[in-house]
Amino acid sequence: MQSIFERSGGFAAISKVVINFYNRVLDSDTVGPYFENINLATLIDHQTKFIAQVMGGPVAYSDEQLKRIHEKHAINQNAFEEVAELMKQSLQEFNFPQDDINHVLGELGRRAPSIVNA
Repeated sequence: MQSIFERSGGFAAISKVVINFYNRVLDSDTVGPYFENINLATLIDHQTKFIAQVMGGPVAYSDEQLKRIHEKHAINQNAFEEVAELMKQSLQEFNFPQDDINHVLGELGRRAPSIVNA
């Protein structure tokens, strides 16, 4: 059985979703400010790898790495939920099946304790 990563078209397809996602993020009053003065190209690369991971791809960020990366940003639950909603919208725009969207959102939710810290 193919993973979501394989069915979706791999890194090239996921990268398009992530670029769409960051366009939404940067327009958000809730989470846009978290991304001021950040190298967006690097962020898109890392986020593409992370989303690939939660879709069953070949990348592996540990919960400890996620915690270390996010601990300096004082991310609250509201911001986390906004990011999840924006990812959902991006996946919907690219016509991902609802089961795949639910899987990605579930995997993001599972990692909330490593990301939310305020």
